Amino acid sequence: MSIRYDVYQVNKLEWSSSGGHTAPPLAGTLPMPDLSASLALLTSPAILFFFVGALAAFLRSDLAIPEPVTKALSLYLMMAIGFKGGVEARAAGLNGDFLTAGAIGVAMSALMPLLVWLWLRGSKKLDKATICAVAGAYGSVSVVTFAAGQQHLATIGLDAGGYMAAVLALMETPAILTALILMGGAGADKPVDRGVVLREVLVGAASMMLLGGFAVGAISGQAGYERLELFVGPLFQGALCFFLLDLGLIAARGLMNGAKKLSARIVVFALLFPVVSAAIALGLAKAAGLGVGDAALLAVLAGSASYIAVPAAMRVAAPKADPGVFVTASLAITFPFNLLAGIALYTAAAQWLWR
Repeated sequence: MSIRYDVYQVNKLEWSSSGGHTAPPLAGTLPMPDLSASLALLTSPAILFFFVGALAAFLRSDLAIPEPVTKALSLYLMMAIGFKGGVEARAAGLNGDFLTAGAIGVAMSALMPLLVWLWLRGSKKLDKATICAVAGAYGSVSVVTFAAGQQHLATIGLDAGGYMAAVLALMETPAILTALILMGGAGADKPVDRGVVLREVLVGAASMMLLGGFAVGAISGQAGYERLELFVGPLFQGALCFFLLDLGLIAARGLMNGAKKLSARIVVFALLFPVVSAAIALGLAKAAGLGVGDAALLAVLAGSASYIAVPAAMRVAAPKADPGVFVTASLAITFPFNLLAGIALYTAAAQWLWR
């Protein structure tokens, strides 16, 4: 069984011999990129609404989504992702691939902030607290990027295990813990109560809806999905469009307000680090023997950056960390990059490595 957010019929590019018959690419050569699949991602309604929101912000429109609405939408999206993942995980069985993907995800989330620290620690324009907040954001993951990645995989007919929703949930917290260790109290007006921060992360709304939805889906299975099919199926796309419209507004306004705080070093980092992180994830997935779909989604997760969970944690742990840097970099630079090119790039790289 396979549950998907949306399905498009995409004509894949093929190689033709002089006789008109299709033939595989020569060994050792790169396959021709599937441009139709990349175009399908960029022209999907959800992605286009992100750019509608960005355009509205740049034109200084008064368009705004009430905060209670966006909070409700974000909780709904997390619940739907978790629930669908739980249903698929029950159908597939929580097998060794899940344990392998989970172990790789947790390890990357815990260790990638160290690489961010080494990358940025020489910057004279960034204080320690802000660097650690950036490290936490780029070690953690983005739920909406994951949803866009799943949609892209469905578009090109690439299957991934439903348990990847659980891997998503597992990858949120370790990066925040590493960031707190690196921080060592910097950026706080008083000693940080790590228990309070952990509670904010582990039992926060995002984690509870993801893990709770996954548990409900795993317990209720296909029978539960049939009861909620309309709610977590077709309606998901509409909610995602609305949520991405709001993110487009926030990202563009954040970029306009925080552009002066973003040094060239941060901009280059926000564009290159996701590619480096995704490449490491693909290498580990290949060595561990994961399937191409799981590897592609793992790379999408590794290449994403948190703009929900990490800011919430940093608000408690490091109020002096500058959100004009770490939130703007993750939401206004890395997130649009992944929508425009990153997701398609990571997926194409996975298909090439696993061919």
